[in-house]
Amino acid sequence: MRILIIDEMHSSIIPMLEKDGHHVTYSPKITREEIIEQVGDYDGLIIRSKTPMNRELLEKASNLKFIGRAGAGLDQIDLDFMAERGIQLFHAAKGNRDAVAEHAIGGLLALFNHLIQADSEVRKGIWDREGNRGHELMGKTVGIMGFGNMGEAFAKRLRGFGVEILVYDKYKQDFGTDRVQEVIWEKLKAEADVLSIHVPLTPETRGFFTLEELKSFHKPFWLINTARGEVINFKTLNDALDLGVLKGAVLDVLENEKFQKFTSEQKEEFEKLASRGNVIFSPHVAGWTFESYEKINKVLVKQIREAFGKSKS
Repeated sequence: MRILIIDEMHSSIIPMLEKDGHHVTYSPKITREEIIEQVGDYDGLIIRSKTPMNRELLEKASNLKFIGRAGAGLDQIDLDFMAERGIQLFHAAKGNRDAVAEHAIGGLLALFNHLIQADSEVRKGIWDREGNRGHELMGKTVGIMGFGNMGEAFAKRLRGFGVEILVYDKYKQDFGTDRVQEVIWEKLKAEADVLSIHVPLTPETRGFFTLEELKSFHKPFWLINTARGEVINFKTLNDALDLGVLKGAVLDVLENEKFQKFTSEQKEEFEKLASRGNVIFSPHVAGWTFESYEKINKVLVKQIREAFGKSKS
């Protein structure tokens, strides 16, 4: 098959596909206009998140058999139109789930133990032990919203910490074990000390966490979001932190990740959020490790091979 790669990928993807007999065009600097112009010549597309895979583009993809998404999120892909056209979708959530899980644990431990604040103070000659007294994860109840690849990997990493794990997933049932308790949303809200979000961005999850929703938790809690920033906005986070509804937050994703395109309200609310010592940020890199960069390729190539076999050309 002829395969077009439109985003930066680990270099191993090309020989892996060529070994199976495919003809690969690697064009990470290609523009959307050029993609629309050329996509009709290809059987496969491998993407990250450069440009939306919407009807405008897919209508030009007359020969397309598959799209391979080098990541987990599918919110920029017109899944309904792909189904109409019989275009298969492969995605590589298994390739970066371990990275996401470890990042979430690391952020939570850093938040609990004031590691960023403590490091900054010691570098300035400030030796404040009491001001940096931390919390232990052991004995806490950790709630997980969403039990797909990422949520399950996070739960596995928690097992050695002596915590109770409660999981809510609206679309999965009968996944509970002796270590993971499957619960309804109300029970999770009643008992969680920590909530980690692992849901895709959909019309249902966009803006799901309103202030009222957060206030319906029975006790103040710490929040981890390595999923999608649009599930909770800056103002809601600030209001919840001001009210003590949230004790702190680990945020790998933001409602708007293009600082230069902030609205005036977003700019004001983000600056307030960024001034808080009980909020830890990272630039959407939870799933972006040196290891996952290569593992994603292996996951995608395996799916392509299983669906289409090896080319004879």
